[in-house]
Amino acid sequence: MNSIQIIVQSMIILGGLGAIVGIILISAARKFKVHTDPLIEEVIGVLPGANCGACGCAGCADFAEKVVNESIPINGCPVGGFETAKKIGNILGKNVEGSEVKYPVARCIGGVHCKDRFEYIGIEDCMAVMSLSDGEKECNYGCMGRGTCVRVCPFNAITIGEDRLPHINKNLCKSCGICITTCPNNILAFAKESEKIHVLCRSNDKGAHVKQICDFGCIGCKICVKNCPADAIEVTGFLAEIDQEKCTGCGACVEKCPRDVIKLVEGAILVPAHGTMPVQ
Repeated sequence: MNSIQIIVQSMIILGGLGAIVGIILISAARKFKVHTDPLIEEVIGVLPGANCGACGCAGCADFAEKVVNESIPINGCPVGGFETAKKIGNILGKNVEGSEVKYPVARCIGGVHCKDRFEYIGIEDCMAVMSLSDGEKECNYGCMGRGTCVRVCPFNAITIGEDRLPHINKNLCKSCGICITTCPNNILAFAKESEKIHVLCRSNDKGAHVKQICDFGCIGCKICVKNCPADAIEVTGFLAEIDQEKCTGCGACVEKCPRDVIKLVEGAILVPAHGTMPVQ
């Protein structure tokens, strides 16, 4: 057998083996093929694609599958909001009612106006600071201002200002809530866009102590309670709390608060500095 015959024979053998392997692979692919519901693919197509997990699912594909299987609500994607929910509803042939947009609010106005109990030198992370004697601040309830919320935000919607407090860009925020669940001191909380007045403090310490450590903390003086015409404010544990269902947004409490800790929000949801912050 000459060299040409050997080459031809080898090619035939290799070609035959390739054909056999190809047939086996095709058969296996057909046998083990995962049939995807076309509705799931359509839902994935209208989702933001952030894969942030704010919906409680592993990602957008997981969310789409569960929506189609009706194990989670159509409006369960906070990033996509109402517009995305409407698109999903159109795909699935279901009516979707609108819901009011919510944004995070920082319930602290201390920042640089709150005394430090020690000088912290270390990792710029709120969790790291909180591991040291409940944080560097004299107030155990206040914002550490070390930017954990900034780093976990998938949409770059948060910055730490010169006041060492988080500022949220309403135009970038997608209301995913990751910053809220990550904040180690429970500073951030959702508020509806229509809720205009907020107590920017969480301290339950007695008024005398708050006065010593913070220029703006709530002291539970109840002046806001006495001046609220809608009876929408209560003081519990030396901290004023607003019943947003009753609040009319008249601003009487804002005007009378001697500590300047109750704020009327106009144009943006988060107003950690003194006065309103313009929309970014």
